[in-house]
Amino acid sequence: MSISAIEITNPIRIAMLIAAFSVPLMLAACEEEGPAEKAGAAVDEAVQDTKRAVQDAAD
Repeated sequence: MSISAIEITNPIRIAMLIAAFSVPLMLAACEEEGPAEKAGAAVDEAVQDTKRAVQDAAD
């Protein structure tokens, strides 16, 4: 019984192939921020500013 280069039956090999093909797609999808991401960043910044203000007031 020989294993050819084309035969892909090993689950680890299948997972590696899926990862190899999906990572570039995920990276390409994350290149540009849309309006939701920009709004989320603004909310995060506002929360951080509020935390700093509360900490400064407590000190």
